[in-house]
Amino acid sequence: MSRIGRQPIPLPQGVEVTVDGHTVTVKGPKGTLTRTIHPNMRVFVEDGTLRVERPNDERQNRALHGTSRAILANMVQGVTQGYQKNLELVGVGYRAAKNGNTITLSVGFSHPVVIPAEDGIQFDVPNPTHITVSGIDKEQVGEVSAKIRSVRPPEPYKGKGIRYEGEHVRSKVGKTGKR
Repeated sequence: MSRIGRQPIPLPQGVEVTVDGHTVTVKGPKGTLTRTIHPNMRVFVEDGTLRVERPNDERQNRALHGTSRAILANMVQGVTQGYQKNLELVGVGYRAAKNGNTITLSVGFSHPVVIPAEDGIQFDVPNPTHITVSGIDKEQVGEVSAKIRSVRPPEPYKGKGIRYEGEHVRSKVGKTGKR
């Protein structure tokens, strides 16, 4: 039995969950998230908790059990607390600026890179070398953060680029040259 899938998800005060067939809707103080769960998984709401059950011990159902439970737990946490990812710009002259609901990145190209915010995503630029991506959908926050990072990923020789906060970039030794 899946250790994660077995655990019930406690529903905090102010969170409302509705299950309509295989569609689960979670409504909370920060917003509403809807997700379709695999048809084999059964979702129950009882006594202020959310439970996921599987029909049998087939390999696919075992794999989906913990995954479905984790997705639902992330939805509950998203509508109550939200998610955020922090990015750092490392490099001389690398900076970010917020313009309305877009950010403009100057990261060593001949032109600035403009990234618009998707629905449900907010950008914050506390200082020119830090970007905060926040929202209620964990998957979407991670996807947008990865898209921003892919504009200029950190390179291994000088460490310049856009990286996640606290990310360690292994540095390589450059060419030694003629002696």
